[in-house]
Amino acid sequence: MTRIASHRGGTLEFGDSTPQGFIATARMALEEVEFDVHPTVDRAIIVHHDPTLDATTDRSGAIAGLTEFEVKGATINYGAGGHPLTLQELCSIFSRSSVDFRCEIKPGADGRPYPNFVPDVVETLDRHGMLGRTTFSSFLVEVLDLLDAETDRPKLWLVSQPVLHQLGAAAVIETAIAHRIPEIGVHVDMADAQLKTAVQAAGLDFGCWAAHSAQQIEKALALGVKVFTTDRPSLAVAIRAQKSKEQD
Repeated sequence: MTRIASHRGGTLEFGDSTPQGFIATARMALEEVEFDVHPTVDRAIIVHHDPTLDATTDRSGAIAGLTEFEVKGATINYGAGGHPLTLQELCSIFSRSSVDFRCEIKPGADGRPYPNFVPDVVETLDRHGMLGRTTFSSFLVEVLDLLDAETDRPKLWLVSQPVLHQLGAAAVIETAIAHRIPEIGVHVDMADAQLKTAVQAAGLDFGCWAAHSAQQIEKALALGVKVFTTDRPSLAVAIRAQKSKEQD
């Protein structure tokens, strides 16, 4: 069965990386919750997509230059008054849920990995009992290499459209194998049977991201990808359930 990952806790349904979205996702009949992490200046780990607060909250500034207290004082836009969560708080929400983690380790505002951040993320997940339920992801192979040195948990390379176009499928697959990355994910609009066959023939798993519309969700399900992320998890769950019923 193709797995569903609630992207940022269901952005189009609940707001971007909101407490209400993560709490709702923890109760859904799906398999994964996708989220992003950044460090604060006092080494807290914040669950937030962008490296800054500017785009999705009522505050501004780079998370890495702010304290945990300052970041948690921000109110998320269209998030029912919610504030950014720490990774510790997210672990608490999902500790009794059957939904597993898909943790994307983001770079800073300069596009470079945060120094010494990966070990802190791995240690926090381990301390709160969620490391064994976590798949890590990144657009940066460098970050996946850093993860490889810290944990044997599964890793996913998110291959952007420009990278796929510039390198080509064969070079992408070769790079993943060389860096011991067992899974590749591409934008759903770039996913097709030919690419999936090539990736799987190399012994790698294949998934996609950004399946937000009904048409995109149906495409991911029809392709039979391992997993896809979606901003509309409730819709994805309903469509998958209907498809399963039709097949029975």
